[in-house]
Amino acid sequence: MTLDMDNVEVFDAGEKGRGLRTTKDLCAGEVVFAEPSFAAVVFDSLSQQVCHSCFRRQANLHRCAQCKFAHYCDRTCQTACWDEHKQECAAIKKYEKAPNENVRLTARVLWRIQKDTGIVSDGQLTSVDQLEDHVADMLAEDFKELKIDMQNFLDYCPKTRHGKEYISHIFGIIKCNGFTLSDQRGLQAVGVGLFPNLCLVNHDCWPNCTVILNHGNQSTLNAAYHSKRRIELRALSKIAENEELTVGYVDFLNVSTDRQRALKHQYHFDCTCKSCSEHLKDDLKMAAKETDGNKPSDQLVKEVQEFSLECLAKVEAARTAGDFHEVVKLCRECLDKQKPVFGKTHLYHLRMLSTASEVLSYLQFFSEAAEYAGRLVEGYIRKLYHPNNAHLGMATMRAGVTHWHAGLIKVGHEMICKAYAILMVTHGPNHPITKDLESMRMQTEMELRMFKQNEHVYHSMREAALQNKPMIHRRLGKGKGVSA
Repeated sequence: MTLDMDNVEVFDAGEKGRGLRTTKDLCAGEVVFAEPSFAAVVFDSLSQQVCHSCFRRQANLHRCAQCKFAHYCDRTCQTACWDEHKQECAAIKKYEKAPNENVRLTARVLWRIQKDTGIVSDGQLTSVDQLEDHVADMLAEDFKELKIDMQNFLDYCPKTRHGKEYISHIFGIIKCNGFTLSDQRGLQAVGVGLFPNLCLVNHDCWPNCTVILNHGNQSTLNAAYHSKRRIELRALSKIAENEELTVGYVDFLNVSTDRQRALKHQYHFDCTCKSCSEHLKDDLKMAAKETDGNKPSDQLVKEVQEFSLECLAKVEAARTAGDFHEVVKLCRECLDKQKPVFGKTHLYHLRMLSTASEVLSYLQFFSEAAEYAGRLVEGYIRKLYHPNNAHLGMATMRAGVTHWHAGLIKVGHEMICKAYAILMVTHGPNHPITKDLESMRMQTEMELRMFKQNEHVYHSMREAALQNKPMIHRRLGKGKGVSA
């Protein structure tokens, strides 16, 4: 396999080590490069719900008859994955169970190195074992976990030809460089993989690129046309020739000190990007509400922040337990308490709005969900995120769909169009979620024309469609079946 890496080159990025920079000017939405995974595994918790080949969430997956652990969409996916799974299958049978995802991924990486060496294509810019492991920088707790994983690996692969130091090196590489893989709609993390070229792209809290997983065409009968979990590095805006390429390792929707702490713990470096050095947008993320030039006292702000943190923890517990009505109750209580104290862009306020709108949509309380979703997007749009940030696009999409389901077709269509414009840059026209958005955009455009012609008839037809009346359902029901 040959990877097209003509757009980039490796360079010395100073204290950051190696980095990648462009060899030509790039436009927003342009694919800088694409790369298949060197190795990847599905998370333990989703091993029976996600295909181990294409990483799509599917119902009624087919289980491997040999190891009884791996699951696939069909024989096509199983055939495509056999080269990766063959040694794993035998190891799981002999071990009599599947080890955790860290051990499974390390084993797959080592089997691939043993088979193909650390370089598997002409376009791979670095071998796997040249990547940083930061084992020496690990905290005591992380090092303890490493030792447990090491022992489990040796039990799982007792005949490995690799020494303990090298195996530890690979575990460290995965911890620092593993990339989380999403499902086919980009809505849930389902696994982790290693992409050597992507590992050379350094972090910036306000990056010029984004990474998406393009699952390719898994429906073709010829396994050679499968994407093998290909990532795409896409430009978020214009990038000049010789400019360094960067991505965000952590979510920007945290204050600079929290981002720096997370980066230090996970990736072992001190972030000195402009956003962190100058604490950009921290004031917005912790903003207090201003009314007629007056702000609440620092003490009151502190009290409501502490209350919000406690409430967020309770919300997560109730959500995990499946008690969604309790989640709604807690969200309403917290939002009422925040309203006179927090500004529209305060992080805790946005997090509560996000949870409230999502759970209310799930419970089909669309009008209230739409109100919260609209306020959430307004907070994001107040320049917290890059205008082409994928999180902003997804939040805008969910808000648009929620307004659509609430019967607010004009606002819903407008938001869906805005989301589509963002995701055309971050995901591209061929990604499944962009295609979903295109269908929704066309459906809401048709409904909006109907609404403008006669509001009463539109709402009557919509109400009938929601009640599943056959004649109207044929006209309106299909588009309404699309969910966020």
